[in-house]
Amino acid sequence: MTAVMSRAEAGALSARNLDYLDEHLAKYISSGKLAGTIVAIYRKGALAHWSVQGQRDRERGKPMQDDTIFRIYSMTKPIVSVALMQLYERGLVQLDDPAERYIPAWKNLRVYRAGVYPSFQTVPCERPMTVRDLLSHQSGLTYGHDLQTNVDAAYRQVGIGRDACPSLEEMARRLAELPLEFSPGTHWHYSHSTDVVGYLVQIISGQPLDTYLHEQIIDPLGMVDTGFRVRPEQADRFATNYGPASSGSGIEVADDPTTSVYLQQPTYLSGGGGLVSTTGDYLRFCRMLLGGGQLEGARIIGPKTLQVMTRNHVTGNRSMAAASSSGIYQTSHHGQGFGLGFAVALDTSEGQISASPGEFNWSGAASTHFWVDPTEDMTVVFMTQYRPGSNASRYNLNRELRAIIYGALD
Repeated sequence: MTAVMSRAEAGALSARNLDYLDEHLAKYISSGKLAGTIVAIYRKGALAHWSVQGQRDRERGKPMQDDTIFRIYSMTKPIVSVALMQLYERGLVQLDDPAERYIPAWKNLRVYRAGVYPSFQTVPCERPMTVRDLLSHQSGLTYGHDLQTNVDAAYRQVGIGRDACPSLEEMARRLAELPLEFSPGTHWHYSHSTDVVGYLVQIISGQPLDTYLHEQIIDPLGMVDTGFRVRPEQADRFATNYGPASSGSGIEVADDPTTSVYLQQPTYLSGGGGLVSTTGDYLRFCRMLLGGGQLEGARIIGPKTLQVMTRNHVTGNRSMAAASSSGIYQTSHHGQGFGLGFAVALDTSEGQISASPGEFNWSGAASTHFWVDPTEDMTVVFMTQYRPGSNASRYNLNRELRAIIYGALD
């Protein structure tokens, strides 16, 4: 194992516990569960910890480095949600606007009752889907990989998402032909909702999603390595993505960085999971959030708007687990609500995690994670590249890191 370690001044964090953190991640690497990791902790206006371990490309012997590029998958969602709320601040969209105002083909959306594709029995929605429903994953949409319902199966048959759809416009057209899993606002269910949010950004701004994000968020924040593809000059820094080994032990290559689809410019700009980034870039985004919407003179979002985004918007002030339509949720969804692009800590005893009420966060499919804790004036970014194939192969990294890092607070 090749390891490169660097640490900022610990400041208001226990050096002993930071050693625990590094040792804990080193065990994941030495046991073959992960190839490499980076963790960054920013607290009280200073970088408190920056640790780089292992390899970004184990098969080629390339070490993990400060500027390694990662697939951040669903950590794209908060960035795109901020983008739509920028347009809200310009008076161009309201949270209670019906989605059909921007996507006319959605005017007659209906809810699944019975049947299989293409012969569904449906009923009318109790009310129209709104922009807030999309931002908070209460839209009635789903993902095609839940493998639970007939609607979910139809997503796979019709082809919804980056790997099956040529554009966001075509995604919206195909979704118009399918029923919703539930009437908007009645349940919480993780879905393609944020892909639709990205489509709304395109429609309302009149710009392609990537152009808008660069002009309004990525470039102003100096996130120089963030985008919807890995540019040729970045390719050598791109990490391998791993998954559970078919042998049942360890990991194996799931996406080779030399042949990855991320080396090409996509035509489907996934607001739900399409970006690549670095730890340093994403830390700048998180520092902006921690700073009430601004960083180093760049105002990205207003503090009052950010307050709206980081409150629980799940109907009835329920947790994600309590409001789930399917029973598919992680343990951490207990005690956590969902705002407009972020999970929000409500009850840390119910969630059985270390956190502060009001802390907000989200994760990516390759085991990346971040959280922003205004109470402790702290943000944490964790990067690796391991995409579990199922809950059985998922690691408990999020909760373990929280226990160690919150235990380090003086």
